Amino acid sequence: MDSELPDIYCPFPQRTNPHVPHTRVHLDTWIRNTGLVHRDSARERFDQADFGAFVGMVYPTADAERLDLVADWFVWLFLVDDQLDDGHLGRSPERVRDVVAAMRSVIEGKGTGTAPDEELPAAVVALVDLWERTTPDAAAHWRARFGWHLTEYLMTTTTWEAGNRADGVVPSEETYIAKRRHTGAIHVCMDLIEIVAGIEAPESIHNDSRFITALEASCNVVCWANDVYSYEKEQVLGEIHNLVHLVRHHRGYGKREALEHVCAETDRETRRFLAAEAELLSSYPQLSGMLLPYLDGMRSWMRGNLDWSRQTPRYNPADVGQYEEPEEYLEATVLGVARD
Repeated sequence: MDSELPDIYCPFPQRTNPHVPHTRVHLDTWIRNTGLVHRDSARERFDQADFGAFVGMVYPTADAERLDLVADWFVWLFLVDDQLDDGHLGRSPERVRDVVAAMRSVIEGKGTGTAPDEELPAAVVALVDLWERTTPDAAAHWRARFGWHLTEYLMTTTTWEAGNRADGVVPSEETYIAKRRHTGAIHVCMDLIEIVAGIEAPESIHNDSRFITALEASCNVVCWANDVYSYEKEQVLGEIHNLVHLVRHHRGYGKREALEHVCAETDRETRRFLAAEAELLSSYPQLSGMLLPYLDGMRSWMRGNLDWSRQTPRYNPADVGQYEEPEEYLEATVLGVARD
């Protein structure tokens, strides 16, 4: 697969977490307990993805308990995303309104907003568990930011993306790039660096222009690399929300030229991150104990996402036929909305 795609510049070392085998076992138990995966076809696809390996690549320093936690978040985000990207629900915003409302209620600390005897979709059951395990000891400003990012992910995917698909709207590159950091839930994943590393970044750092640049650039690198590697799959599905597709659409580029353009822009974002990182560390030497692991977490995300994207069967162009009938592997019970 790599030989068919332009190279993406990534000067960060390959790493993996030694607790991956433990996390694979944990995930197997967790998805059964929450009901997220149970059909044979869905289970086969889940096993192929190897989310335990992925989470080990992007959080290589996490201890076993925290790696299990972020792995559960990964699975939740990926399975919800598959429902909205690959399935019919991603074209019907009104169909998922109730389940999104229940999720937002959990995030806002109001329970599920449903009757006690009401059967909940698996994604809501799992979110309750995740929220209770993630937020109790976190600072209030971290919970507020994490909750906002999670809500933005849900609303952008179920309203903006789904609305575009339903109305046949092709977004501009600029609008897509801004929205992509939310639809990819990468802000959610970057927030989890603080949980994994056991650090607390003050609001003053989150509001610093150099930190904002480093975070934005690292998020873009992750999202755009994903678009490069998932391009073939998403073309099969008719998905317009992909930067390579939009570059072809708006600029009239051929496939190879569009891929090279996106990879070159991704390289520039990596260099923008490195410049912002250097400025940030020189400006706050007294905060290096917090900044170094935070920035290292961003580096790990850029490297690990690239490594996983290169090896996962999810994006293998030779196997894109598996996505032509997404209802064969999507679980209706995840969002609790059946196909008509």
